[in-house]
Amino acid sequence: MKMNHYIKLGVACSMAALASGCSSFLEEDLKSDLSPENTYTSTMGFEVGSTGLYSIARAEYNTWGENGAFIHNGACPYEAMQIATDIVDQNGAKDGSLTPFADLTLNPSTQFVGTYWTWSYNLIASANELLVFSEKNKNWDYSTDKVHYQAEARFFRAYAYRTLIYLYGDVPWVETIQDQFQLSFTRTPKNEVLQHIIDDLKFASENLPENPESVNPGKLTRWAAYHLLSEMYLLQKEYVLAEKAALKVIDCGYYSLMKTRFGAKKTEPGDVFSDLFIENNQNRKSGNTESIWVMQFEYKTIGGGTNSDDWTRRAWNPQYMSINGFTLADSLGGRGLAQISPMKWWMGVQGTNATVDASLPQGVDPARGIFTDGDIRNSNYNIKRSWYYNNEAVPSTYGKKCNITDGTWSTGLLFPALTKFFFGKADNLSLTGSYKDRMKFRLSETYLLLAEAYLGQNNPGEAAKAVNEVRKRAKAGEVSEADMDIDFLLDERIRELVGEESRRFTLVRTGKLIDRVKQYNSTLKDKIEDFHALWPIPQAIRDANRGAEFPQNPGYDGYKK
Repeated sequence: MKMNHYIKLGVACSMAALASGCSSFLEEDLKSDLSPENTYTSTMGFEVGSTGLYSIARAEYNTWGENGAFIHNGACPYEAMQIATDIVDQNGAKDGSLTPFADLTLNPSTQFVGTYWTWSYNLIASANELLVFSEKNKNWDYSTDKVHYQAEARFFRAYAYRTLIYLYGDVPWVETIQDQFQLSFTRTPKNEVLQHIIDDLKFASENLPENPESVNPGKLTRWAAYHLLSEMYLLQKEYVLAEKAALKVIDCGYYSLMKTRFGAKKTEPGDVFSDLFIENNQNRKSGNTESIWVMQFEYKTIGGGTNSDDWTRRAWNPQYMSINGFTLADSLGGRGLAQISPMKWWMGVQGTNATVDASLPQGVDPARGIFTDGDIRNSNYNIKRSWYYNNEAVPSTYGKKCNITDGTWSTGLLFPALTKFFFGKADNLSLTGSYKDRMKFRLSETYLLLAEAYLGQNNPGEAAKAVNEVRKRAKAGEVSEADMDIDFLLDERIRELVGEESRRFTLVRTGKLIDRVKQYNSTLKDKIEDFHALWPIPQAIRDANRGAEFPQNPGYDGYKK
């Protein structure tokens, strides 16, 4: 029975995830049977379980289920959070697993509708198991170990439930191990689950480590909890509390926006924004004081990524290598699949031979899109618009410019590409995964959450000040109180965070999903309805839960298998 199966997996999921990525750690003298009863008996055992939680969490980006991940068998599922919003189209390089989301034909049996549910409850089950056994264990190395691992587990439980309530609304709240086979789960109201999320994050923010210098790369600190707590307070419309949580991070003294060149390629052409996304620049050891939480995918590193982890590059980057005269190159971002492509209204068509979008919003510059002069986030280092043939085997075009046209853009062959997702390796140019550490939370977003909190309090002046901290780093020019509203803030999140944030989550939280799709997404503007703000409940879950009513979300009730 699937619901019960998801909730009872527990430490077995953590162990399987850990075994795939941290083999050297498991070479220690551990018991052969990684059951919770003989694993959660010491601080070392809880470190094993904790590491498994991190591994399951990063499986959010997994594609083909390598090493037991729960998001798999299609395009990068994370792109379902970008498509059918206001930022990207599914172009000619279509992947069938994304099409139901792109054209709003998703139903309760659509693949990713089920896999996100599965992933979330596996993470929750593993967190709950660690919490239960932490209360039983008496063998700790230090008196602070118990509360530390509980704080990590409660953060990850909150993180998983965040996904569930954004996507499905009311979902079962489960906070312990289900010892008895159960067929009668019920849907807990979203607001109640949200309060549980906030309670978990408050505990995590009080008990996770304070000093980011004291933890290994990728490990949580209390500031990651405060960052997520600010977002959840925004969802709860508790704007004063959201402001306070964001300011906890901003004022803690450990983080600052990167404003000068740094890291692996600081002496090479580029700018400070592009430096953030250079391989090996994501963690604090590179000098990066902006990253709050970084998921670890490092190339050819024990505990790093796999070929199925984080296909974001392949989703966002064009299929240039399919054009005669091009060959795969790491300098061109590696192997892209162009499963999605940026909309012209915000990207602009400067430097291309593409035509202006006929539905261009009033006030948007057709060349620069939503960027102003001087904004480094629109520089050639961050958006690649000039592409040159690189295949010496085709001398007639070698070294010449290949123009981006409406045809190359709409088919996914060539379009302006976000270099933040470039990744390639000369020793394996056909790599599928992006083995580059991923900044999950960074300080610039904390400032934008703060601005959202001020707007919720009808204080556009303070919101403008928060946004200007981000814009000053980008050399984008400051905005005034009169300019500041939720739509400007949503545009700013595109400029700063496009592809990094779950755009769907942002639009749902701010109540702007339907409006923005109608305004900017010409394909879906006449098709999207209010009920599309939620996904359907997976049909397999409803079928299995025979002992209690488990209603479907509105708009999806008529689905027939």
